[in-house]
Amino acid sequence: MHIKTDISLKPYNTFGIDVNAKHFVSVTSATELKTVLKLKEYPNKLILGGGSNMLLTKDVNALVIHINLKGIAIVSQDNSSVLVKAEAGENWHEFVLWCLENDFGGLENMSLIPGNVGTSPIQNIGAYGVELKDHFVSCEVLNLETLQIETFSNAECHFGYRNSIFKQHAKGQYIIVNVLFKLTKHNHLLQTNYGAIQSQLEVMNISKPTIKSISDAVIAIRESKLPNPKEIGNSGSFFKNPIISKNHFKQLQSNFPKVPSYPVSEQEVKVPAGWLIEQAGFKGKTFGNYGVHKKQALVLVNYGGAQGEDILSLSKLIQKTIYRIFDISIEAEVNIL
Repeated sequence: MHIKTDISLKPYNTFGIDVNAKHFVSVTSATELKTVLKLKEYPNKLILGGGSNMLLTKDVNALVIHINLKGIAIVSQDNSSVLVKAEAGENWHEFVLWCLENDFGGLENMSLIPGNVGTSPIQNIGAYGVELKDHFVSCEVLNLETLQIETFSNAECHFGYRNSIFKQHAKGQYIIVNVLFKLTKHNHLLQTNYGAIQSQLEVMNISKPTIKSISDAVIAIRESKLPNPKEIGNSGSFFKNPIISKNHFKQLQSNFPKVPSYPVSEQEVKVPAGWLIEQAGFKGKTFGNYGVHKKQALVLVNYGGAQGEDILSLSKLIQKTIYRIFDISIEAEVNIL
């Protein structure tokens, strides 16, 4: 464990924003993490995971603690299911691939989501009809006040749409060190009805899908729509899909008959933010070295050399325009620092 000074965070955030950390350290165990957190000579500290759900707008005058805990282990299993624990620093997609290699089902629809396992419960990541909470059992966390390890159950995490207790009143109070998942060993419950999965499976000439083929379909869909952060800086979906009342939706539909929606409850529906942004004319729009991706309007991109403030300003312009046209507020999904 070595604390470095004046380190660029460009390799540590998928937007590729080049800002500096005054101090930087990578920790590989909960013990190292506790040790670093006790260092009083660094009063300001910032926890950094996979850097996939953040927009850095300025230099970080703090000790940046990179969570780099690694390891995947089978905790227990029976004839039908298995409990798998993954450490916080494991790459999410690589963890999903590990599950598929072992024929453990449940996470295949969330293939290729950027980020690490440790940050996945914070916003209850999800894709193509499946959310983390559907297979989450518990997570171990480090209490930043007591420096003791605690366990949060699924119910205690208060999961919602791209939301959890870690984004609400427990924000900034804990660091997730590992996550426990319950996955199926056979008779997998396949989710193919959301989005373009079924049509992609048909393109792939697959009539009897497996968890592996569903993952392959999801990867193909995502790669056709979303830029690779290693090639074009981005954080995936920048905005949440807004949830509005059915009465609001009916009013919206009277002006925009083709507006798509997904049912949430008897009173609410979800409207795709990407559709709203595209209708507002932002899809594919560039502003010098940053803009909105040409294939997916939900994705804001850094073509190289953009500042975080540039992308933040663009996001605010989009939000203001969407509200003016549709009377809908869209929230940023990424953390803005």
